Amino acid sequence: MAKKKKPASKLKYKLSKQIIQVFKDNPNKQLNHKQIAAMLDIKGSSERTLIHEVLEELADHDLLTNVQRGVYKINEISDEIEGILDFNQRGSAYLVVEGYDDDIYIHASKVGQAFNKDRVSVRVFTRNGKTEGEVVEIIERHKTEFVGTIDIGKSTVFVRPDDQKIPVDFFIEKGHTMNANHGEKVKVKLLTWPAKNKSPFGGVIERLGMPGTMDVDMNVILAENGFPTHFPKDVELEADAIKEPDYDKLAKDRRDFRKTLTFTIDPVDAKDFDDALSFEKLDNGNYEIGIHIADVAHYVTPKSKLDIEAYNRGNSVYLVDRVIPMLPEVLSNKLCSLRPNETKLTFSAVFEITPKAEVVKEWFGKTIIYSDKRFAYEDAQEIIEGNVKDALCGEAILTMDKIAKIFRKRRLDSGALNVESQEVRFDLDEKGNPIGLKIKISKDANKLIEEFMLLANRRVASFIGEPAKGKKVIPFVYRTHDEPNEAKIADLRIFLGEFGYNIRTVANKPISYALNEVMEQAKKKDELNIIGPLVIRSMSKAVYETDNVGHYGLAFEYYTHFTSPIRRYADLLVHRILFAKLSNKEYEDNKSLEAWCKHISGTEKSASDAERESIKYMQVKFMADKIGQTFEGKITGVTEWGLFVELDETKCEGLLHISQLPGSYSLNPKSKQMEARGGGINYHLGMKVDVVVKNVDLLKKQMDLILANDVF
Repeated sequence: MAKKKKPASKLKYKLSKQIIQVFKDNPNKQLNHKQIAAMLDIKGSSERTLIHEVLEELADHDLLTNVQRGVYKINEISDEIEGILDFNQRGSAYLVVEGYDDDIYIHASKVGQAFNKDRVSVRVFTRNGKTEGEVVEIIERHKTEFVGTIDIGKSTVFVRPDDQKIPVDFFIEKGHTMNANHGEKVKVKLLTWPAKNKSPFGGVIERLGMPGTMDVDMNVILAENGFPTHFPKDVELEADAIKEPDYDKLAKDRRDFRKTLTFTIDPVDAKDFDDALSFEKLDNGNYEIGIHIADVAHYVTPKSKLDIEAYNRGNSVYLVDRVIPMLPEVLSNKLCSLRPNETKLTFSAVFEITPKAEVVKEWFGKTIIYSDKRFAYEDAQEIIEGNVKDALCGEAILTMDKIAKIFRKRRLDSGALNVESQEVRFDLDEKGNPIGLKIKISKDANKLIEEFMLLANRRVASFIGEPAKGKKVIPFVYRTHDEPNEAKIADLRIFLGEFGYNIRTVANKPISYALNEVMEQAKKKDELNIIGPLVIRSMSKAVYETDNVGHYGLAFEYYTHFTSPIRRYADLLVHRILFAKLSNKEYEDNKSLEAWCKHISGTEKSASDAERESIKYMQVKFMADKIGQTFEGKITGVTEWGLFVELDETKCEGLLHISQLPGSYSLNPKSKQMEARGGGINYHLGMKVDVVVKNVDLLKKQMDLILANDVF
């Protein structure tokens, strides 16, 4: 008898899985054992009897419900999963789970007390054949401070968040308003959220001012993205207490470059000079080129008030009209900044390089330099183009330009992505108002600096990360960029095909070769501003990690950030770890590195968001006096609510709402075209249109457009 029971048990288990799958495929159906047998193509009487037994057992385990005699329905399939919430403007959200291709929809009634970007635990269930979720626990708040407008009524005070993805207002009790005026922009802190209350309770912690002025509006952008507008007093005092060092004394323990030709090349309006280059021609015909980086770690010690504040900020933020530095000005613009005709402390990567751009020797260590001259990129470009001669630095710049070009070609030949982006720069008047704009173009001088910074970053990462015989690889902060997701590349291939571009893969070459070819074609067709962002969005995001996966975009096996410690906390960490290794010591905070990497990756994204918002704000402000004017533009985005159009002349982007299109239109999600119902013009990405500026809204950072008569 035992021998007969064993196969019956196996069959029952297999049958249970098949029956559950039938109900999953038909979640709204009520089925009996005969219907299930037919669906599974089971005809034998013994197997049909077994189906009946399995149905009863599944009901006993609450997987099915016996809705009437012999008829069953599947219960909600429940499970809990952790992820990050992404709200929409209607109050619903999607749970984004790492490693999942599809996000999980959460109805507004089931988000609980969670906010946008909170890490939450969600109960997942099936409804009407679709997977949905309900927030059951808030694991970690993304933030507890929000920017909004204070609304003072007769008996109540509320703060309406500016972020349209925060679907609730904050109730402010008496004594928590900081005497803010009605309509003022404020920062509010979440205090509590009683279970039965629709609104969370908050307290005003900072008054930002009345909206409409440049200063207030920029401070709002900073506050929205979590960046303070000033340094705490104790941090300022700690910075002010740092004295100018005795350079001659410190030079005894450093490699001295003060008599070696050294210069900087930076943007014309730069004040914090992180890096300098030294140049010396050697007797053997090679060149010794030093990449000298501000030694911020000499002044900012671990766990000091300065260090904690720098970590919290994560990086400097570069808005259109101002810089919010990671370090107080006494350090960022003075003590640490490698200003011309001043002695400075540096941490350097020094290379012996042949005329064919082969690195034959490298050295890393603490140094002291004297910058002989400061160049703006435009000045150095004039020398490279032969328009200007410079007796002091001309030969050095021309030689380094040749080497940089070899480096760049070698990198692109190895599979690096050749991404070019159009960066808008504004001309501002004395009050900071935009009076003109131009497109920043990366020329040879920019690429010279870029290649030597890449060299230093790559070789420092290799020095730390490459396993040596008998040596243990130490924990480190890598700048990583993972390979693109195959599914995203497949989608990109289809999408680009709509525009006549073909991703032609080459045998034994990475996909980057084909993508570079596409972008080169787009540049010639004046469509790079459309195609470039599509390619970039198909890529993974570069982040800081302790687990090195290489940098796909640069085609480097090892890469880090070493060259900008004045403005990036990651580089300060790298300096400390590198110095510990050079001193044959173990870096004391190895266990914290992974969490720190996650934090500074987050602050980097927040800074990037703030910078983009400030550009959008300034673009809208620049267009404020152009209402009613007609402009030529290209469609840069197609959504269900309308078309985004970038104006050719000003590079400002506005929304042409679907209601402004002639006739009836709807979005074709496959082709990403706005298609006319019943015949007419279909609108697609890259299409040229004439538009009229209808309205601008500084608070929303939005420009509304209407269609002019001509479409060409």
